[in-house]
Amino acid sequence: MTSMVSGEQSDAVPQAMGQEQHAPIPSREEWYAALEKRHGKELQKCFSAAVVAVCGLGGLGSNLAISLARAGIGKLILIDFDKVDLTNLHRQQYKAAQIGSSKTKALSENIKEIAPYTDLETRTVRVTESNAAELLKEAHIICEAFDNAECKAMLVNKVLEEMPDKYLVAASGMAGLGSANDIQTRRVTEHFYLCGDGVSEVSDEISLVSSRVMLCAAHQAHAVLRILAKKFEP
Repeated sequence: MTSMVSGEQSDAVPQAMGQEQHAPIPSREEWYAALEKRHGKELQKCFSAAVVAVCGLGGLGSNLAISLARAGIGKLILIDFDKVDLTNLHRQQYKAAQIGSSKTKALSENIKEIAPYTDLETRTVRVTESNAAELLKEAHIICEAFDNAECKAMLVNKVLEEMPDKYLVAASGMAGLGSANDIQTRRVTEHFYLCGDGVSEVSDEISLVSSRVMLCAAHQAHAVLRILAKKFEP
């Protein structure tokens, strides 16, 4: 039997009490050194300098925002007016304990746990024709991640008509249990990318499935990273 002198600590004690010791959060320098090791210094420099707006923080937006934070995007502008609901949890990056919280607050908390040095700006508002230009003025790339078709069309038209120099990455068609291989990324115009299968819609029989929504969100996030790397779709 091992004895302990008062004041000494044993590594076995926290485990015996059900407590796990965690390493301290790495410094900012260590964090970016790790990203540079994965991406290379020049590419990471591009990622770190980027400002990306995510409009809508549901199944698409919450997933793609976390992917971009993991990649070391310098600043994310997170925009949504809604609160976390029980029905969101099967496909959105929130926790049961966050039900009732605003999505901007909840997603910010989750991102800070994953990528603590990401610069976050949150706007708990509905994006409209009248406020879109102000909300998105700083963004280099805008991600459309709305559930509502009318809101999607409004934002796409607004950006294409009034912010033609900004890149827009939108989504259309990710519902149901269709093949994962049907989700694709298309370059519609020089600055406009569209991800999804382009046809599937939410129905009474089957709605949004987490795996397929996440696939589409991953396509959007990857499109953002490719744009920043100047690897454009044909």
